[in-house]
Amino acid sequence: MAVKAKLKSRYHSGRLRPHEYTSYLPLAIMVFFVGIVLAAMTVSSFAFATTPPPQAESVSLSGTMPEKPPTTGATITSPSNLTSFNSSPITVSGTCPKNTLVEIFKNGIFAGSTPCDNNNNFSVQIDLLYGQNKLTAVDYDVLNQAGPSSGGVNVTYTAQPPLISSLSNVNFTNTQLILETDAVYRGVFPGQTLNVPINIIGGNGPFAINVQWGDNQDQVLPSSNNTTINASHAYAKPGVYKIIIQGSDAQQHIAFLTVAAIINGQPSAATASSSSSSGSNSLTGKILVLWPLYAIAATLVISFWMGEVREKKLMDRVISTTPTLGVRPHPIR
Repeated sequence: MAVKAKLKSRYHSGRLRPHEYTSYLPLAIMVFFVGIVLAAMTVSSFAFATTPPPQAESVSLSGTMPEKPPTTGATITSPSNLTSFNSSPITVSGTCPKNTLVEIFKNGIFAGSTPCDNNNNFSVQIDLLYGQNKLTAVDYDVLNQAGPSSGGVNVTYTAQPPLISSLSNVNFTNTQLILETDAVYRGVFPGQTLNVPINIIGGNGPFAINVQWGDNQDQVLPSSNNTTINASHAYAKPGVYKIIIQGSDAQQHIAFLTVAAIINGQPSAATASSSSSSGSNSLTGKILVLWPLYAIAATLVISFWMGEVREKKLMDRVISTTPTLGVRPHPIR
């Protein structure tokens, strides 16, 4: 015998099903903290971007604690005492304390300078005066403090018979050509102009002065009479450079001088400023892009929450105005 069953549709109760997998409170807390972090990053990036970079006329200062002068002096080992020469320039070498600058003097006149190498040795070419020359060496530390002077070495230059018996006091009426300048140049930075005043003493004008800067750059300076001429140069890189100054006069007399120039290291202000500025602008731009995304996420969370609240109110109103919606339907028979 066949059994017939009658099916009836199930009526909706009108009640919202509670959220089982979504909670707006954790989402709200997450959005709040993300906003705080984003605001802090924005403030810091704008503060960094608005900090003025170093200006071109600003000055960088560095300090060095005072130290005692060198206690060990430079010693001339070559040439030997009482050596005679018939040509100039000559090479003077010896020992010295490490990290010092050695200056050579001839009869008290500055003759040349060179840094002491890592093996505690120095070597420099100098020009000689006609007749007797007393050579002395003095070492200087980084603060330009002098160490004890060497005992001195006596040599003789016999290129031509000396006009006077003793040249301990130089007679500048002699026809010998002499070049003179400061002992050493410190504290110049790459890109800055280094000025070297050169005194022309003796000889017969006109004069031609050739300056080899030690970085494959030469400069020729003419002069019509005994005067002080100024040679200038800008180095591209830091380091210790040997400046070779050669002079000649109308009678082909030759003078020679070697000077050490110390060029300090310094980062390029323009490059540092531009790179830091571009970096800060890039960071600020990336942070500003995140704000619209953050606003969209926050708006979505608030919109879904407000939509659910509105839906619940509408459903409650429908249930209150339609009593049959609140009646639980009969089960299927």
